[in-house]
Amino acid sequence: MISLGKSPSAGVPLAHFLTKISHIITISTAAAIYAQPGIAADTAPAPAAKLSGIYESAAAPKPRGKIDELVFTRLQSLGVPPAHGCTDAVFVRRVYLDVIGTLPTAAEVRQFLQDKSPTKRAALIDQLLNRDEYADYWAMKWSDLLRVKAEFPVNLWPNAAQAYHHWIVTSLRANLPYDQFARELLTSNGSNFRVGPVNFYRAVQNKEPASIARTVALTFLGERAEKWPEARLASMGAFFTQLTYKGTGEWKEEIVFFDPNKPQPAKDAPPAAFPDGTPATLSPDRDAREVFTNWLVDPKNPWFARVMANRVWSWLLGRGIVHEPDDFRADNPPTNPALLALLEREFVAAHYDVKQLMRLILNSQTYQLSSLARSTQPEAEANFAFYVPRRLDAEVLIDALNQITGTTERYSSAIPEPYTFVPDDQRSIALPDGSITSSFLENFGRPSRDTGLESERNNRITASQRLTLLNSTLVQRKIEQGPKLQSLIRARAAPREVIDNLYLTILSRLPTPAERATITAHSLSGPDGRNTVIDLAWALINSAEFLYRH
Repeated sequence: MISLGKSPSAGVPLAHFLTKISHIITISTAAAIYAQPGIAADTAPAPAAKLSGIYESAAAPKPRGKIDELVFTRLQSLGVPPAHGCTDAVFVRRVYLDVIGTLPTAAEVRQFLQDKSPTKRAALIDQLLNRDEYADYWAMKWSDLLRVKAEFPVNLWPNAAQAYHHWIVTSLRANLPYDQFARELLTSNGSNFRVGPVNFYRAVQNKEPASIARTVALTFLGERAEKWPEARLASMGAFFTQLTYKGTGEWKEEIVFFDPNKPQPAKDAPPAAFPDGTPATLSPDRDAREVFTNWLVDPKNPWFARVMANRVWSWLLGRGIVHEPDDFRADNPPTNPALLALLEREFVAAHYDVKQLMRLILNSQTYQLSSLARSTQPEAEANFAFYVPRRLDAEVLIDALNQITGTTERYSSAIPEPYTFVPDDQRSIALPDGSITSSFLENFGRPSRDTGLESERNNRITASQRLTLLNSTLVQRKIEQGPKLQSLIRARAAPREVIDNLYLTILSRLPTPAERATITAHSLSGPDGRNTVIDLAWALINSAEFLYRH
């Protein structure tokens, strides 16, 4: 029999402690979040009236632009009502997590909530897109897709993984247009230690042309080419037959380059052809990768902009218009073809500016809908009738816990020092190598970065994760000894201020009157007051409202 242990402060059996805290947090009863797979509610769903005003505005949503018109028209044809818009408190937390993978501070939340400007949401979006954390967070997402990992089975080695990650971060910080980003990945030559993007051709299961073609198809065409006919895959692999790898005198260094003198494939091998079936004309003295890349990034290409637009939409709203975002195929059509076509056109018109595409989506009413669905029809989620709640990524979650408590995380790697030295203040979203990890990251579904598939990241809640948050010494030490929470306890502030600061710090909103009344029924001064504050922090951290984007 598993022992659930005791609560962090009073020595009360945890079952009784959970009964106590279940009445403190309104969101614990929110059906919209607890309806997600793998989540068990501790109490019955609260009436929608109790949630309205906390998580959603009272007014029905109105289209703000072409995105909303296409989404709402589709919903109307299905007989599915859209959710109401989200409140400012929900929006500020949501957009921080979605754009920079970071919780807003209590001061940032207060500032936003007190701002009366009608354009404050658009202004905040612009501000976040220019924050340093933007590049760190999206480099983490790209590193999953590009398999940035030093150890087996990718085996980049730490020097190369760091060079690769540095190039990704630098490209995102400079807002390198996506077509140039792809071109550098596909056509670069040089040392894997000094030219980061050449590691694209090393982070593959093997270096055969067909294997490289599968990786290129998955990354840029959103297709799983192992399902293609063998001849089609071989024709695409012909663009990579003259790619050469050469070692140097430096251990683990490798030069990746186009070699015009490399022997050509057998005469009976399928001729080079683009994925759409168009034959390609190659010459021995020209890098065939450039020929393929010119076809790929052409604005008329039927895949390139569309696949990336769908990825960005999926990253921001939790689900692709084509779902999964790396599984484009004839029998997996988009749920809203007109919407996907619009995003593709806007992306091309913006010259592949990813931030501009994000800005367009983030400012839409569709993105800013509440997570409280107003329909139980299965089509509602697939057609974006509400914001889909989803658990925080492992890296984002541990960073949030560390930010709240003022603590740090310890990392390890299978590859020994000094290559994997990690500073004490290193954030998980900025880790440069998938081989550097921790037990928390492993437990909470951080991807192994072996395949480049989006589905490799597992954000489904498990019993082990619940026990970690409820009962682990790791979380207990952070809450009981973390300098930020300790300074809040020692500040001798008025009870109302203590409660408000805890809620703003952890949930990015103020407590409701009912929550405040429940909490103030317990002593917030003296030794018992310290225990109550710690119990409250523990309760809030264990709420679905904290654990999920919503």
